[in-house]
Amino acid sequence: MKIEIISGSPRHESVTVRVAKFLHKFLSETTTHEVNLLDVSDFPLPAIQKVWTSLEAVPEEWKHLGERIFPADAFILVTPEFNGSYSPAMKNLLDHFPKQIHKPFGIVTASVGAMGGMRASQQMQLLVAALFGIASPQMLITPLVDKKFDAEGNLLDESFQKQVEVFVKEYLWLAESLVK
Repeated sequence: MKIEIISGSPRHESVTVRVAKFLHKFLSETTTHEVNLLDVSDFPLPAIQKVWTSLEAVPEEWKHLGERIFPADAFILVTPEFNGSYSPAMKNLLDHFPKQIHKPFGIVTASVGAMGGMRASQQMQLLVAALFGIASPQMLITPLVDKKFDAEGNLLDESFQKQVEVFVKEYLWLAESLVK
């Protein structure tokens, strides 16, 4: 199974990407799945004008992005909270591609605040449903992310390991059940 972890912060000094890096390493080391990390800050897409309905329809300058999204079997969306919702950059990226019908999605939020992006997680559930994806009910809400992960994505707060393991276990159960 090919899993794309999408880090949704467009900021170059993002703390959200720390969780994405950790999950990438963790899943790569503990599963046999192909796990990739896609950072929206590496793909400054223009505002959506047209949905790219196939890899052939993707403009040449974005072909490398299309080569990641179209063959993906499953996604993990990692987003900061922007004004009570998910990252507009992530939404713009996803809007460039067709619906992800019946594909599994993991929802991960991160914030330096105490709520960890809880409101963004609620909005992400609506987004995944609109994409016709299937969201894992177990989300990973990450409060005080700057205290839990360092800039390289190493876990600083060992007490958070259990939440990560529960999220990964439930997400993989869903993804492996759907992707045959």
